[in-house]
Amino acid sequence: MTSFDIYPAIDLRRGQVVRLELGDPARETVFGDDPAAAARRWIDAGAMWLHVVNLDGAFAEEGRANWEALRAIVAIGGARVQFGGGLRARDDVAAALNAGVARVVLGTAALESPELLAAAVAEFGAARVAVGIDARDGRVRVRGWQTATALTPLDVALAARQAGVQTIIYTDIARDGVLSGVNGAATAALAAASGLDVIASGGVSDLDDVARLVALAPTAAPGRLAGVIIGRALYDGRLDLWEAIQRTGTTD
Repeated sequence: MTSFDIYPAIDLRRGQVVRLELGDPARETVFGDDPAAAARRWIDAGAMWLHVVNLDGAFAEEGRANWEALRAIVAIGGARVQFGGGLRARDDVAAALNAGVARVVLGTAALESPELLAAAVAEFGAARVAVGIDARDGRVRVRGWQTATALTPLDVALAARQAGVQTIIYTDIARDGVLSGVNGAATAALAAASGLDVIASGGVSDLDDVARLVALAPTAAPGRLAGVIIGRALYDGRLDLWEAIQRTGTTD
């Protein structure tokens, strides 16, 4: 395995750092009103990537404060930023990349506007465009996880691969924000079946979860288990970021 990255999550709603349980906007915990301070904390602990989500954009709400927070996070430097939430047009993608984001994540748009996905990869490059696959009970959900589809994660992953995408983020919604343990087996299986780099998301509760993911990496071939997004476990103090990074035994 050439690298396995830890992505601290910074979920933004109304300019605040929050976490949602099971993707439900009614089950929100606020962890602070200074997203840049959160970013600096994780960078100081050794993070090479940050995973930033505009939840207001995902819920089709006005998210100007979140874009201001994104710019403040990018300005800190020291880590690359992966950003998603409400990016549903070419200009949204361009705005995020022009703001200094290293990689955008298309979720709803990747399913509803496949031509946008292909065009974004062609214009900006495969390294700068990822697809977010959010699923519950084996079916992909869109529109901030509120709308179910008939598609499986593999359906979406294979379509993304055909569009030229190299990286996907797989979130098990049933585990997100509730510390129930990451679905490593499903993540590795998706990587193996699609041949893509897959970042795990949802449910990480402790260092053992990270260790289990690293141990599963060989089963992901010909794809790659490329990393994990960690949210609530970091903010609750259940998991030390520096120790988690050391546990992977890899660096960028």
